[in-house]
Amino acid sequence: MRLTMIATAAAVLAAGHAVAGTFEKTATGMVVKPDSGAAKEVRLEVMADNIIHVVKLDQAGKALTPSLMTVAAPVSGNFSVAASGKDKVTLKAKQIAVAVSLATGQVQFFNAAGKAFLTQQAESMSPTDVDGKPFLAVKQGFNYGTRDAFYGLGQHQNHQMNLNGEDVLLMQHNMAIAVPFVVSDKNYGVLWDNNGISRFGDSKPYAWLSRDLQLTDADGKAGGLTARYYIGDKLVLTRQEKDIAYQYLKDVAENWPKEVDPKAANLKVVWEGTMASPKAGVHKMQLYSSDYAKLSVDGKEIMDVWRQGWNPWYHNFEVKFEADKPVKLLLEWKPSGGMVAITHNDPLPQDERHSLTFSSEVAQAINYYVVSGDSIDNVIAGYRHLTGQAPMMPKWAYGFWQSRQRYETQEQLLGVLREYRKQGWPVDNMVQDWFYWPENGWGSHDFDKARFPNPQAMVDEVHKSNARIMISIWGKFYANTDNYKELASKGYMWTKNVEDGALDWVGPGYKNSHYDPYTKEARDIYYRQMKPKLVDLGFDAWWMDNTEPDVLSNTRPADFKKLIGPTVYGGGEITFNPYSLVHTEGFYNHLKADQPEKRQFILSRSGFAGIQRNATAVWSGDTASRWNNLYDQISAGVSISMSGIPNWTHDIGGYAQETRFQVGDVGSAQENRSTGVKQGNPEDLKEWRELNLRWFQFGAFSPLFRSHGEVVKREIHEISPPGSPMRESMVWYDQLRYRLMPYIYSAAAETHYASGSIMRGLVMDFPHDDAVKNINDQYLFGHSMLVAPVYVYGARERSVYLPKGASWYDLYTGELHKGGSTATIKAPETRMPVLVKAGAIVPVGPLTQYVDEKPDAPITLYVYTGADGTFSLYEDDGVSNAYLRGEASRIPLRYNDKTGVVTIGDRAGQYKGMVAKRQFKVRFIKPGVSSTDNFDVADKTVSYEGKTVTVKR
Repeated sequence: MRLTMIATAAAVLAAGHAVAGTFEKTATGMVVKPDSGAAKEVRLEVMADNIIHVVKLDQAGKALTPSLMTVAAPVSGNFSVAASGKDKVTLKAKQIAVAVSLATGQVQFFNAAGKAFLTQQAESMSPTDVDGKPFLAVKQGFNYGTRDAFYGLGQHQNHQMNLNGEDVLLMQHNMAIAVPFVVSDKNYGVLWDNNGISRFGDSKPYAWLSRDLQLTDADGKAGGLTARYYIGDKLVLTRQEKDIAYQYLKDVAENWPKEVDPKAANLKVVWEGTMASPKAGVHKMQLYSSDYAKLSVDGKEIMDVWRQGWNPWYHNFEVKFEADKPVKLLLEWKPSGGMVAITHNDPLPQDERHSLTFSSEVAQAINYYVVSGDSIDNVIAGYRHLTGQAPMMPKWAYGFWQSRQRYETQEQLLGVLREYRKQGWPVDNMVQDWFYWPENGWGSHDFDKARFPNPQAMVDEVHKSNARIMISIWGKFYANTDNYKELASKGYMWTKNVEDGALDWVGPGYKNSHYDPYTKEARDIYYRQMKPKLVDLGFDAWWMDNTEPDVLSNTRPADFKKLIGPTVYGGGEITFNPYSLVHTEGFYNHLKADQPEKRQFILSRSGFAGIQRNATAVWSGDTASRWNNLYDQISAGVSISMSGIPNWTHDIGGYAQETRFQVGDVGSAQENRSTGVKQGNPEDLKEWRELNLRWFQFGAFSPLFRSHGEVVKREIHEISPPGSPMRESMVWYDQLRYRLMPYIYSAAAETHYASGSIMRGLVMDFPHDDAVKNINDQYLFGHSMLVAPVYVYGARERSVYLPKGASWYDLYTGELHKGGSTATIKAPETRMPVLVKAGAIVPVGPLTQYVDEKPDAPITLYVYTGADGTFSLYEDDGVSNAYLRGEASRIPLRYNDKTGVVTIGDRAGQYKGMVAKRQFKVRFIKPGVSSTDNFDVADKTVSYEGKTVTVKR
């Protein structure tokens, strides 16, 4: 039932008479038809007591395609609609309200206390078309000039944490995950419901330098930069170039000089000149590069980077310009099949620069959800309400994952697992990466019989060794396979890449493309084709790789959009970003139907809003083995967690490495690349080992702990010399991960039951400490442990900020640090700084080789004195979906610092196989007491049978 109420207030004075906008109350919200502005109709729906959905349309009554990212339905009742002020109408729910201008359609949001927190200040809807069909380019901006901090937007590897003042491109890429959800330190969030390429910050796309800047070459001639091409030390060509313009493969083909052999060894290109702009201020710029690149501005080196040639991406930097004053630019690039460009954008006005602004290239409407909460966790819970809750992952998923690109035979994989079990090193998961199929059989789902003669036996041996196995599966098919042909016959293959004759990198190269998962029948066929050949073998986890999808790497965006469409929604640009969401959803739903009691696990290289509901973890793609890439992982992991996706991982050591690191007995390399030399430089080997050790230490305190990479083998016994401090440290952190499993699994349970996050930005637990809001190289692991990875080669200490409102114990030494201060923490090569909050109760389990080897072993409660504390110890069977029926237990733990009493409370709940009676040990950590010197000691021991017991300090 719709109740119509016509606004009586004069909204606009025109031609001497009053013209009023109208509003209509509906069962779930209201519809406003303003007098002016870009939107002809504004629809508002109440999604929960603290969430409102806003849709702004260029045509009244326009029908929209259902959302892919959201699953929540609007609610009826529990809200009011009333005219307010001279020209406004207010929709008020229990914990959020929105006022809409009847004159312009402008919106303003208020929290439960009636305080405005989000005010619209910009809006545009411009006509565009896709394949002749009408669409819109849209923009909505809020809170101009704000000092609010913003977090989230997925995973972006540019060491960005607080996104206020930043530009973020929301476009899927191998190393970038676009999730259009942003959360503020002021406890509100916005979920932007758009499936196409979108932007946060500046809505204007970055472009090559000549669009905005006046370029002058090294000789003072206007119109471009001097480009010098060298082969070795020999200068082969000098010319002026309008731009540094080798961003995509077609750019290289069209712009590379004919005088220079692009495949020559020891190639180097140097660009030199000046840039000038009439617009003073801080200009945002990007170096888009792969291979070696060294960038200097006004004589100062600002970047020295490397990425594997086939995987370029952006490196952000800023340059301060004075009006029309030249700024020197020098770029040295050493290509070996890679790409390079520099892009730029003019500065925005300061108030717009510091705003919450979303824009999209293709849309049906302006479409977003606003969440108001009382904490950042509560706002993320709103995101999960809208897009789906994260199910519990299997407990073994939080153990160690050993992977490699790639185990070329089943014997290689089994040999590694046998070695781990022989050495007693903890591991739960083995991974079979790509190319287990015959060379010409990508998408056949067959195993190469010569290399994998009995895949069922491989799976069975892994299981008998108390481990699990994950296998790589793709949406990619060779055109010669029967599976491709079946999908294509139904119209479910994107065929343009095949029609273009594009070949991949395997062997002689094969025609290929990806299937279109945007229809149910296509997803059904995909699963049916895979079920007898892979699913029925009993694999435990599914590595859904290349889910952006990267159909043809380094293709110009305009061409790439044609490779990923059409779909039922239209051209590829309309659904540029959600491939991973629908692809994993189809597979997950079929697994649930086939295996209703089994807890599932999917790992996807890409992600989108809602992917957490598909039992899917994400990872940071094919990173480079460089210290700056390790640094970038920290903020990338925190950001994806604050985007509402709690299970994240990274390739420990980086996926691809420079040839100087590829020494000795190495594994395979992708795309027929060189694998380095047998004998290397000792200094390079020293750096390589330290980089991997530091990355491994960070991995042990990441949501998922996974070693993977190409060429150099990453197994502990391969990468670390016997008896070395490196090996000792790797084994120690592997063991520590397993000792901390009661703490980690309880944190994992919070992601499901309370929409929580394992990897937490400091601002989540310390929102009133302004000093934490921009910190991008520390985080909380759970609520109690502060982690400060070491990402500088040779560093043996690092500066750590300790948030105020707590005191902090050094995990290793017991030294107590006061909150609100910065301390220099020792970080010998074998240890990474970890601090624990006073008042924390950290449950520590036994040393095991796999997560449930000793379920009835005593649990030691490490109690960090100096403040009161609580913890909820969660347990279930770890593998089934019985937890959905309430089959799980919680034991409340409480510490009173004044009385020194630890209370182990009544157990709530039970599950099949639960350990009803166990020992709890209690260890009180006081200043100067190490938490790690002896895991076998305790101050008190008590028996526990489910009823409250207390222990006094």
